[in-house]
This record gives sequence, structure tokens and C-alpha cells, in this order.
Amino acid sequence: MFSCCFHIILSVYILSFVIGFPANLLALYTFSVKIHCKPLPTDILLLNLTVSDLLFLIILPLKMHEATSGMEWNLPNFLCSITAFTFFSTIYTSSLLLMAISVVRYVGVVFPIAYQHLKNPVYPVVISAVIWLISAAHCSITIIVQHHPSLSSSNSTMCYEDFTEKQLEVLLPVRLEVFFVLCLVPLLISMYCYLHLILILYSRPRISRAQKKKNIGMALGTLAVFNICVLPYNFSHVMGYFQGTSPQWRYYTLLLSTLNTCIDPIIFYFSSSIFHCTSKKSIFRRHGLNVAQLQISATQPSMKFTVTPV
Repeated sequence: MFSCCFHIILSVYILSFVIGFPANLLALYTFSVKIHCKPLPTDILLLNLTVSDLLFLIILPLKMHEATSGMEWNLPNFLCSITAFTFFSTIYTSSLLLMAISVVRYVGVVFPIAYQHLKNPVYPVVISAVIWLISAAHCSITIIVQHHPSLSSSNSTMCYEDFTEKQLEVLLPVRLEVFFVLCLVPLLISMYCYLHLILILYSRPRISRAQKKKNIGMALGTLAVFNICVLPYNFSHVMGYFQGTSPQWRYYTLLLSTLNTCIDPIIFYFSSSIFHCTSKKSIFRRHGLNVAQLQISATQPSMKFTVTPV
């Protein structure tokens, strides 16, 4: 199935790791600095999104080894379970976090009074913990299917790809539920929030045209990434349910989700002033200059209305 295209899979893995890992490390440092000052709810959610991407990238070398072996898994079985669980759970953690970020920004603009209560760090921390638990609970099926005595298959040489009929009887309905709960619902909520924010942008004449273009472009770009990198793989769950088997093209849609880990930090950089303030602080420190004003600008929320998508 993968024998003629594993080199494409390997190339995407290497590209994602080389670009995504250092970029997400920079993002991790930046948001870690920010949450020690006066963190906004989005800062805590973005930090969790960065951690999710990094966990995905950390296990990517194991997937590279799998690709170089012609998509055969010749490592210990427990590594297969850890790799599959981390690989898939972080994809859905990212989807739910993107939804949470869109909702927080929507509330901040449409319901500013309620947003003041949401600025308590306890709320985004609890939201992040619930998201991690939801994605972990759904993706624990990867371990159950592989190790449950009545489902496991000792003949398979692939990691979470070659399933028996009994395994598919469990997997396919669960995947269909995952499509609706962890993909479609977050996507629809994110679309509603960002499209509504775009309408608000057009209705406020005091916002400059350049600022409108920037924020609208960021919002539409975020939704495009969601639709291109997340939706195709999850749509394979629907097709697989009605076909009664995993579509052969399913694995290749995962490559789009893999590339998303190096797209996220780029959006962080262009959409958040935190990155610019952090880099400026480092430069000014090297020259022995006062950075108090930079610290203030990095820790206080902007008074302008912005849609800063991720």
C-alpha cells in the first residue's frame, strides 16, 4: 500500500520536523515568558497549543523510522502504542484549542464585560485541562484496539494501519463520533466566531483599512488551515464508516495535519505582538538599554479591536 510512496511520507516528516521543532521551541519560550508577566486567556491556550505541537514533533522521528522501513513497524510494540496515541491525540487537542481560542476572542469583542471574568488564569487553565482529557479519552481507543485480547492481532507488521474485522467493528463507529465531536463541531464554532468578528470589523469605521485587511486575512487564513490540514483526514472517518474499511488515501491526509505543526508558529509570529516584543527585549538587553516600555507593551492587552487568529 505504501511501498511506492513512503519516500514522500518521509520527506514530509523531515520537512515538518526541521521547520516545526525549532519554531515551536521559540513559541514555547515566548509564551512561557508571557505567562509569567500578566497572561491573557489566549496566551495560556496558545502555550498549550505549542506544547501539543511539540509532543507531536517529538514522536515524529519514530514515524520517520517507520517510513524508512517501508511503513513496517520493527520497533517494540509499546512504542507503537505510545506513538499512535500521541500522534492522534495531539491532532485533536490542537483542533479543540483552536476552537477555544476563537471563542475567547469572540467573547472578548462581543461580550467585553463577561471577558473580564474570563481573564482570570484559572479559567483557561481548566479549559485546557478539559481539552487534553477529552482528546486523550477519545484516542485511548488506539491502545485498547492494539492490546485488548479479543481484538489484538499478532500477525500485523504495521503500526495502527492493518486492522482485523473485529478491530474495525470498534474503530469505525468511534472514528465517526470523533469526526463530529472533535472536528466538525470545533470547525463550525470557529467559523461562526471568526466570520462574526469579520462582520464586526466592517461595521466599525474607526478601525483603519490596513488593520482590517490584516485581521481579516489572519482570520480567513486560520479557517483555511483548519479546513486544509484538519478536515481531510477527519473526513476519511466518514468515508471509512460507510465503506466498512479504512480508505487507502487516509494516511496521506495525515501528512497535511503533520504540516500544520510548522504552520502554527508562522501564524503565531505574524498575528501576535508578543513575539516582536520578546525579540526586541533581547536586542535591547544586549545593548544595555531600558526595556521597561517594551515589557509594558508585551504584557498589557491592546486597546484596539483585533482578531488575532492562530
